[in-house]
Amino acid sequence: MRTFQYRYGVLGPSRLAARHAEPSMIASADDEARPSPRLLALARDAAAAAEAIALEHLDERLPPGERWHRVWPGEHYRLLAGLVEVLRPTAVLEIGTATGLSALALLARLGADARLVTFDLVSWREYPGTVLREEDFEDGRLTQELDDLSAGPAAEKHRALLESADLIFVDAAKDGRQERAFLDRFERTSFRGDPVVVFDDIRQWKMLRTWREVARPKLDLTSFGHWSGTGLVDYAPAAGQT
Repeated sequence: MRTFQYRYGVLGPSRLAARHAEPSMIASADDEARPSPRLLALARDAAAAAEAIALEHLDERLPPGERWHRVWPGEHYRLLAGLVEVLRPTAVLEIGTATGLSALALLARLGADARLVTFDLVSWREYPGTVLREEDFEDGRLTQELDDLSAGPAAEKHRALLESADLIFVDAAKDGRQERAFLDRFERTSFRGDPVVVFDDIRQWKMLRTWREVARPKLDLTSFGHWSGTGLVDYAPAAGQT
């Protein structure tokens, strides 16, 4: 009986001595979309870059016990900065501003002539626990838009911006529906470059099927990213045809 309970999750995360635990599932990888050589190289180089990125300039934004930008691996902030350092994007989209810590991590390695547009439904000024400040927007590299890109009208409004993206970070609802809407939208977008899309929390219960069903070249980079899941998807045209 105990073996049955363990195998089928009855003795689940509640028994783990962890700061935060959630139910998940493991599945084979050989029978789903495989990573492209580009993603493998990007993962290697971004992880190496992240190792040397401390983001210590953000320490004052959070109390000592909540400096998640310092945690690596286990949190994705240094990896996001590493991805920017390796990809050298000119246009970055973030879907889900929240407290703004991810935006600051992306901004840390963003070039002077590049831009980061972060989307949310709530202004950063009104978001509980925000770490953003007015000064973060002063040089024009960072802007916020209050729109839902999973909805048709908003996606059409920002179509040119989406088409120009080199790197997209999706940290939205994780409800099993919104991310699928984004995946459908991305497939119908005529990207001008070869963007990489980063999905957060791919190992959360409601994200498991969504991530599994991504048909493009992809790579689960959780061990170097967020403990709840970090996935990369290659939207280069050639990769999409493999």
